[in-house]
Amino acid sequence: MSSQTVELAVRETTIPGLMILDLPLHGDSRGWFKENWQRAKMIAAGLPDFRPVQNNISYNEFRGTTRGFHAEPWDKYVSVASGSIFGAWVDLRPGDSFGQLVTAQIGPASAVFVPRGVANAFQTLQDHTAYSYLVTEHWSETSRELYSYVNLADPSLNVEWPIPINEAILSEADQSHPNLSEATPVPAKRILVLGGGGQLGQALAELSGTDPRLHVLTRRQADLCDPKSLDRLQWSAYSHVINAAAYTAVDAAETPSGRMRAWQVNAQAVRELSARCAVHQVGLVHVSTDYVFDGMEKVYAEESSIAPLGVYGQSKAAGETAVGSVPRHYLVRTSWVVGHGANFVDTMTRLAHSDVDPVVVDDQFGRLTFAEDLARGIMHLIDSDAQYGTYNFQGAGQPMSWHKVAQEIFALCGEDARRVGSTSTQEYAANRVPFAPRPAYGVLDTSKIRAAGYIPGDQLEYLKKHLRMLNSK
Repeated sequence: MSSQTVELAVRETTIPGLMILDLPLHGDSRGWFKENWQRAKMIAAGLPDFRPVQNNISYNEFRGTTRGFHAEPWDKYVSVASGSIFGAWVDLRPGDSFGQLVTAQIGPASAVFVPRGVANAFQTLQDHTAYSYLVTEHWSETSRELYSYVNLADPSLNVEWPIPINEAILSEADQSHPNLSEATPVPAKRILVLGGGGQLGQALAELSGTDPRLHVLTRRQADLCDPKSLDRLQWSAYSHVINAAAYTAVDAAETPSGRMRAWQVNAQAVRELSARCAVHQVGLVHVSTDYVFDGMEKVYAEESSIAPLGVYGQSKAAGETAVGSVPRHYLVRTSWVVGHGANFVDTMTRLAHSDVDPVVVDDQFGRLTFAEDLARGIMHLIDSDAQYGTYNFQGAGQPMSWHKVAQEIFALCGEDARRVGSTSTQEYAANRVPFAPRPAYGVLDTSKIRAAGYIPGDQLEYLKKHLRMLNSK
């Protein structure tokens, strides 16, 4: 045969994510040669960054051998080494495209990328056909539980098999598969949340009530600092990990024991987590802090230089460096988080309803971030497939000092805001040991996440909502 002039191309189909590739064949009287799988060229042509871990080959002795429909919990790349096939694919993922059918004839000059949850079937059109497929996960007994099937002869699909199914060669199992109306949809990969006991973790747990992808684990269920605990996780079940775990005792981090714990949780454990996400090709969402900055600038953008003042900020900065090694990562910097648990707003609310008149620093500026809003912003990044990288996240509105925040809380509680006294950070720290240095300004520019389609909520509106919740208890 002579060399074909066709160029490598990737074509989309009516099933989202199912792609057909045109492969150049280079041949002469001796036969042909092709680059069956060439990652760099195929990604450049439009294929997802497919990273297979196993190669399977199905040899089919006779024309008319028909296999499928099988939907598996991994992506695969299908090609033909010899002979030709009639391929058929049915989308078994929940959503608008469920039940969508695509068919095509595939020979050595073609290949098909089949995304997770799309059922694959083929019928050989020649004797001695070799069918090859690369997959992104190793097969295991537990993975079989996530398979789904459809009957090859389902009248609702009405597949126009070149060789009628009643004349084809089928296995007994393939003949007994259910019709589409009874098929089990293949669930989307889950999103693992570590640190489920914290303020952000609890907010994500609340979202899990309407989003079954979220699998929220507390420290008791999965200890970020225990490599063995991490290795016991079923990584292939997850598309992303949200690391909501952190050591946030800012002042205690300045003590010998606190320093060790801060580095263990915020740096070393994040390095271990990042390594596993990279190996298993799982996206990582890691939450960091304005404390990686020195607070000398009035506003910080994502690309601003980090210069942490204390141990907490230093350990978080080290964690950020580790996260950068994960190809698919979102590094989300935030500040002044308020949710379920110990926080400044809850403390001031309690004091507002007591006889205590607090004294609060008036020379540290930032914005409140409510855990509910942060959780939704993180899910937006994942669901919108936003560009990977660093994002600032903070409530909207004018920056305020801690003193101003406290006054707002007192006023919203129906108390006299003048009960809140003011002081400087230096004066406040004078009789407190240990006391960590704080950035004077923790105001974050949120233009990037806004451009990505998520508008953080107004901090004062969320504050009112949070106080209504507290006061109703």
